[in-house]
Amino acid sequence: MNSVTIYTTDTCPYCRNAKALLASKGITAQEINVQSSPGKFAEMLSRSGRRSVPQIFIGDTHVGGFDDLAKLDRQGGLLSMLA
Repeated sequence: MNSVTIYTTDTCPYCRNAKALLASKGITAQEINVQSSPGKFAEMLSRSGRRSVPQIFIGDTHVGGFDDLAKLDRQGGLLSMLA
């Protein structure tokens, strides 16, 4: 099973929505808070090429942000990516 990594901040509503969507599917994600670990922001930027949060990865595949995750779920691809 592929692991899920999500880069977040404390105040981001899209981060909360992404974590709630994952939790509703029984998916536990490794959360990396870029506010409390500033060096992780550079890591997120390097991996995703994006400056906004959340940035979500399944294994080494960049899913994108919350809207991308929700679209992937609606299209039925979320759970298959985890297998």
